Amino acid sequence: MTKTVSGPTDHVVVVGAGLAGLSATLHLLGAGRRVTLLEQDKVPGGRAGQQDFGANAVDTGASVLTMPELVDEALHAVGESLADMLPLTRLDPAYQARFADGSTLALRTDGDAMEAEIRAFAGPAEAAGYRALRRWLTELYAAQKDHFIGANFDSPLDLVRPELVKLAALGGFGRLGPKVARFLRDERVRRLFSFQALYAGLDPARALGAYGVIAYMDTVGGVYYPRGGMGAVARAMAAAAAKAGADLRFGTEAAWLERVSSRVRAVRTRSGERLECDAVVLATELGTAYRLLGARPGRVLPLRYSPSAVVLHGRAKRSWPQLGHHTIFFGHAWDRTFAEIVREGRLMSDPSLLVTRPTATEPGLAGDGGEIVSVLAPAPNLRRGRVDWPRVGPAYRAELLRTLESRGLTGFADEFTVDEVVTPADWAARGLSAGTPFSLAHTFTQTGPFRPANLVRAAGNVVLAGCGTTPGVGIPPVLISGRLAAERITGR
Repeated sequence: MTKTVSGPTDHVVVVGAGLAGLSATLHLLGAGRRVTLLEQDKVPGGRAGQQDFGANAVDTGASVLTMPELVDEALHAVGESLADMLPLTRLDPAYQARFADGSTLALRTDGDAMEAEIRAFAGPAEAAGYRALRRWLTELYAAQKDHFIGANFDSPLDLVRPELVKLAALGGFGRLGPKVARFLRDERVRRLFSFQALYAGLDPARALGAYGVIAYMDTVGGVYYPRGGMGAVARAMAAAAAKAGADLRFGTEAAWLERVSSRVRAVRTRSGERLECDAVVLATELGTAYRLLGARPGRVLPLRYSPSAVVLHGRAKRSWPQLGHHTIFFGHAWDRTFAEIVREGRLMSDPSLLVTRPTATEPGLAGDGGEIVSVLAPAPNLRRGRVDWPRVGPAYRAELLRTLESRGLTGFADEFTVDEVVTPADWAARGLSAGTPFSLAHTFTQTGPFRPANLVRAAGNVVLAGCGTTPGVGIPPVLISGRLAAERITGR
């Protein structure tokens, strides 16, 4: 039987109104608990949030929504439905890929449509390889979804299940890059089914094959965009929680946990308020959670963090035909890129960039018309790379704009107005460890039961949620983490 917190659990304080905290709140409410939710910001969302720059509503965090059924699952816990609360648009294509040799390829999640794209791009043999890859990704997801991604672990022995044999037989413990290469010969096509490993903080060539499950979510499950922008997901979840009786307190920061022996009796806020409780969910940055606990993760190996990113948020009066909703501009030196940012701690010498234009799907996000555009460039985190960001940041911003202009966005450097530049130093100033919004890398020793546990030894009635604990990084995993945290309290 899965371990749960000890003692009564009638009133739970959840700290953090990102998607993990909101998921935990909804699942706890559905199980009959009274919940108080604290969030230091004025609005919900966390790393899937939104900010207004003038009349423009800009997604400042996650821009890719996959597996929306997990949002629906959380809403369903309190009798609500995603279909009723938040219309979604399925993006087709999910991405546009533009390669340094001038070729382009649309990534479609419909199998027949993608097969046709690849046949026209690289020939019938490659299209057949894609079909086989798609079957493999689907089997990989089926083997993991319930007992590896969607389950609490009390011990590494919990891995010993029939599904583990299936996962091993599928090549889940080999390397993702070579596995994808067995299906696809064209190096450009391979990139579209392996770049997602970067979301998990890994070089695709070195990531475990099991992380092909992220490519499944993107390339088979589908990519969606919510009406009103990515921040609308958190707003819908918060509205459902409030309707179900949660006490939502925005602009309220948890300062410390009042503990008697190994049990937290109350959460103290920065303003001095004392909130008595029976249990606590810390849905915060992992470092923040352990600071509140006054403890450290009980680990022999040091924590290893994912790469970071430099992000430019801005606007333009015009668009460029090359830009879809999500456009990936791949450089020539794809493999070299990962050596530089993951292992050497250096900026990309030949950048590969993700450009997001949400106004391609929802023009109304730009209140004054025109286009909203965000540019994301992977970068080393602050522990791996010693970049002087206050000095380097402005020059790197200019370099990224020139790079996009050289890759076909004529006039972009002059016509794109930058409203905000976010560097690893800025992520660190916002309280994100190692200056990365992508938390801990999904190395083998930070995966499943080897990732920092959501039950903590320091306090018997405190549970963690969010991307620093199980199952990991990304919108689907953090939504699952909220449910898993609730299960540690309710026993469901």
